[in-house]
Amino acid sequence: MSEWTWEWTGYDPAAERLRESLCTLGNGYFATRGAVPECRAGLVHYPGTYAAGCYNRLESTVAGRQAVNEDLVNLPNWLLLRFRLRHAEGSWGPWFSPDTHGLLDHRHTLDLHRATLTRAFRHRGDEAGVLGLEQTRLVHMGDPHLAALRTVFTAEDWSGEVEIESCLDGEVINGNVHRYRALNRHHVTRVRTGAEEPHTVWLSCRTSTSDIAVAMAARTTVVADLAPVSSELRPGRHGVVHRLVVPIAPRQPVTVVKTVALHTSRDTAISDPLAEAVDRVSTAADFPGLLDSHVAAWERLWRRADIQVPGEAGRILRFHLFHVLQTLSPHTADLDVGVPARGLHGEAYRGHVFWDELFVLPYLNLHFPEVSLGLLNYRYRRLPRACRAAAAIGRAGAMYPWQSGSDGREETQEWHLNPHSGDWLPDHSRLQHHVGSAIAYNVWQYCEATGDTEYLHTKGAEMLLQIARFWTDLAVFDPDLGRYRIRGVVGPDEYHDSYPGAALPGLDDNAYTNVTAAWVLARTLDLLRRLPAWRREELFERVRLDGSELLKWDEISRRLRVPFHQGVISQFEGYDDLAELDWDAYRTRYSSIRRLDRILEAEGDTVNRYKASKQADVLMLDYLFSPTELRQLFLRLGYDLDDEVWRRTVDYYLRRTSHGSTLSGLVHGLVLARARRAEAWQYVQEALEGDIADIQGGTTGEGIHLGAMAGTLDLVQRGLTGLETREDALWLDPVPLPALSEYGFSLRYRGHWGVGLRRHGGQLEIGVPDSEESPIRVVLADRAVTIAPGETCTLVLAES
Repeated sequence: MSEWTWEWTGYDPAAERLRESLCTLGNGYFATRGAVPECRAGLVHYPGTYAAGCYNRLESTVAGRQAVNEDLVNLPNWLLLRFRLRHAEGSWGPWFSPDTHGLLDHRHTLDLHRATLTRAFRHRGDEAGVLGLEQTRLVHMGDPHLAALRTVFTAEDWSGEVEIESCLDGEVINGNVHRYRALNRHHVTRVRTGAEEPHTVWLSCRTSTSDIAVAMAARTTVVADLAPVSSELRPGRHGVVHRLVVPIAPRQPVTVVKTVALHTSRDTAISDPLAEAVDRVSTAADFPGLLDSHVAAWERLWRRADIQVPGEAGRILRFHLFHVLQTLSPHTADLDVGVPARGLHGEAYRGHVFWDELFVLPYLNLHFPEVSLGLLNYRYRRLPRACRAAAAIGRAGAMYPWQSGSDGREETQEWHLNPHSGDWLPDHSRLQHHVGSAIAYNVWQYCEATGDTEYLHTKGAEMLLQIARFWTDLAVFDPDLGRYRIRGVVGPDEYHDSYPGAALPGLDDNAYTNVTAAWVLARTLDLLRRLPAWRREELFERVRLDGSELLKWDEISRRLRVPFHQGVISQFEGYDDLAELDWDAYRTRYSSIRRLDRILEAEGDTVNRYKASKQADVLMLDYLFSPTELRQLFLRLGYDLDDEVWRRTVDYYLRRTSHGSTLSGLVHGLVLARARRAEAWQYVQEALEGDIADIQGGTTGEGIHLGAMAGTLDLVQRGLTGLETREDALWLDPVPLPALSEYGFSLRYRGHWGVGLRRHGGQLEIGVPDSEESPIRVVLADRAVTIAPGETCTLVLAES
């Protein structure tokens, strides 16, 4: 395989769900899993199609309780195209299926550069001879409403006929995640079908409660040397079929092209989704024309975003970038959508938006800032809802939900299923209020990278201010300690959601939560000082802020409590009182202990009793902040965080983490690259291979882990370079990691398109393209340089 192509050879039903996720094609508006076209959804195959932001809410009875869940909807299946053969003197054979027919030379090839999925195989019919088949599909990056599937049939040594059914199938449910099977999964209703002679069929439907209209139209045409072609359009109750019968002869290819248009009532600049879909597909170019414009659109993306790293690591990074761009493309900028944790690749987490943008936006900010802006606006539009959520629990400011969907209410389930025990358990992850700090961090980082002061002074300022207000109101002064405390929360670890035996959920003084809350307060105060007086007055009036509140903000930002024990930062108050886990015993008994919480619950125990973390929690601080900024944060809080304390903290939690999240290896890789370089690579490698190798044992088939994929790109762009955008400069503090000692990429920074950074041979080369923009100031630990447009600067790096 080349650096641009990925291949899957043979046919393995057990691996189909994983391959389907990894072969998903999308354009930021919608995506379709890489399922084989001739099979409907079942135990092996799952041909899901998802439009960004298309959610629906249903009520279910779970464990005797009523539950309401909002899901990203699996839309009607446009991909379905099946065939069967008839020898010249025989009857029709059975419909082909890879599960019942022998396959010869079966291969899927994913071409990242062209963004196409090609499937090729040979099939020997029962009576007919060998049939060769090549299928190429695309989900168009130029026109986000179009997709196409080209199928070429070639008879090797026989003649006869091939019958083809090209379908739009509306009989679909959300069935990608087995553990959700107890939930109501029928989101699509009011299916209507029809046909437009001579080549087009259509299907329209609506989501059952959100009432989103969805329309698809499919044009199926045949190019063949032999004639005639029999064609019949057959609308049905739940789907519509275009039936074709085509003569076939040895070595005379028959090409069938299915072109599909998708529209919903959420689209802008349309009247009727169905009329728009029919019109768009009827005027779409032929397959060669669609392919040319699609490849050209991708070429423009690659010029802005490609990353060059030698070897297998570089190949995987490009694969990750491909999937990030399929989920969050420039088309996404115009949509009201957030960052779905599992991409548009499956139904895990119900398509919800968590804090994963924290790992995605740092990369997008310097390549596609317009996409970052669109994702931040998703949060801004839901600011009123976040303020209502805070008010509902008697708090000021904005309490953003841990899981967000269509309208910004809390979508976190109240119960979740443990597949190990079969038990439904209460879910307290909605107490992860640190999602608000993540949103504030993303606002700040976007504005630093782009210089977008208008956004920072308006929408960004409102979000920061309301998040700061929430933290201020949540913090309670403890006179015995002389410090403020934040109680009853859950940190990024997620394993610990209460104290052992406690009647109420939540933990006190989670270090990550408190430190990031202090950061939000400090940055918001900085921003308010910098605002023009008229804007500050307008903002205070708009949100009804009394200037006297700021004195308390400043005090809390300096006196929030960070617990310590044994010379290390405590993950939360009381962490040191928990029991030590016999890690070796559990590793011996179980093939994987990544989901230690489920294992212990199935044994009648709880992870809340132990010093055991699912993923990085305290160590996340080193992922977000440079060592200098982190020390300054702790000093503001009145704590001395020297190198020795941090090294002990890293060592302490490294021994007590099960890495039950794909984000954990990513964070540990970056942290260890700074603290314990020799051990960093194993975690970086785990982050790179997380989805490709499906290290969590089946989860990738339910959707890729978008945050982890984007995070590996950020690990190179920001982690290895030490890149920060602050104080109107690019700050660099390169970390030497031998396994990733060479890399190159370009950045879009404050009006400069294509600022190139390249590390090789112990040197860092920075090139600024020629333009009318101002020079760029670059700051390293031991020097600062100013690089004018059209100039290139080569810096010799120290050994360590």
